[in-house]
Amino acid sequence: MKQQRRYPKVMISPKAERSVRIGHPWIYGEEIRNIEGVPQNGGLVDVFAGNAFMGTGFYNDASKITVRLISRNANDTFDARFWRRRVEYAVLYRKTVMPGADFACCRLIHGEADQMPGLTVDRYGSILSVQIACLGMELVKDTVYHALWDVLASLGETITGIYERNDLTLRTREGLPEYKGWYRSDFLPEPESAVTVICENGVRYLVDVENGQKTGFFLDQKYNRAAVARIARGKRVLDCFTHTGSFGLNAALGGAEHVTCVDISQSAIGMAKANAVRNGLDGKMDFVCEDVFDLLTRLADRKCRDYDFIILDPPAFTKSRDTVKAAARGYKEINLKAMKLLPRGGYLATCSCSHFMTDDLFRKVLAEAATDAAVSLRQIEARQQAPDHPILWNVPETDYLKFYIFQVV
Repeated sequence: MKQQRRYPKVMISPKAERSVRIGHPWIYGEEIRNIEGVPQNGGLVDVFAGNAFMGTGFYNDASKITVRLISRNANDTFDARFWRRRVEYAVLYRKTVMPGADFACCRLIHGEADQMPGLTVDRYGSILSVQIACLGMELVKDTVYHALWDVLASLGETITGIYERNDLTLRTREGLPEYKGWYRSDFLPEPESAVTVICENGVRYLVDVENGQKTGFFLDQKYNRAAVARIARGKRVLDCFTHTGSFGLNAALGGAEHVTCVDISQSAIGMAKANAVRNGLDGKMDFVCEDVFDLLTRLADRKCRDYDFIILDPPAFTKSRDTVKAAARGYKEINLKAMKLLPRGGYLATCSCSHFMTDDLFRKVLAEAATDAAVSLRQIEARQQAPDHPILWNVPETDYLKFYIFQVV
């Protein structure tokens, strides 16, 4: 190290050292062996394994993840220029992997995958929708927000508002309050409305960053929806767990003969209908408000053959290792019933958005469902989240979305 260190020192266990050396940024409280100095929650600490400097990160003893590393360079100075470099690096990456119109509607910052722990920034045209689940990031957000505005402006992109969707329960684990509202600053006005229109894959959606799911819309399936549209022409499609209709709308725009969208939420169905009208696709679509498990059971019982393309985009059935077995049963049930409903030569798009449902386990579940349904799966595509939600191989938590398209034969 070339500069004098001024941060408290956190000494970690050999187990934590192994994790950090392969690139994982999290250090759990149980892996801290000693602390020199008096760290402040939300402040910075240097992490050491023996005499070896491992990195610098945000400290918070209220969190199970007590240290979140932001740098492994002992010469970094954590000023406004540091955060601007981080933001610029993240934004220019999106400019590369989400070219053209896709850059206007994408995730600009994906937390640990961009070395900005706990920070999510989604762009919906001129509005940025932000979530922060890390105390340290909360304390530097003014600097980060200004950097975002500045970097985007330098690219000729106009940002009219930043909406903070900090109504997530993860914040309570960091000792942070839950709230939502417009970020107020001298450099940024407060828009009149939290509702905006986006265009993705040629489909127009009304996005409500104040009340919509997550930050307003699920951006990670963008190219998976395009993959569905490519094979939907002439098909009779059943879009399960449709939410606001995104997969169904892409299928309809792709030339599907007819699309039926199903969701248990009446408000979601209402939004899906409105989106169909907005895109002039309502004549090719109908909408059912019903529990998908119940619907698939009912259709299977009467040996329905109305559909030759079924899409399964369920919410995460598990958010912890403790419930993986139960989740696997749920995934198997819906996929088994879908396979039974499809005719030979029909098509199935299916996914899991849970990190804990690993790809190996999900593939095992699908294989078992196919065996029980007495069918074979001809794989067309195996996909993941869009590249604006990057996967770091040394951080397994960034790898969560599994998406497959099969022909059932």
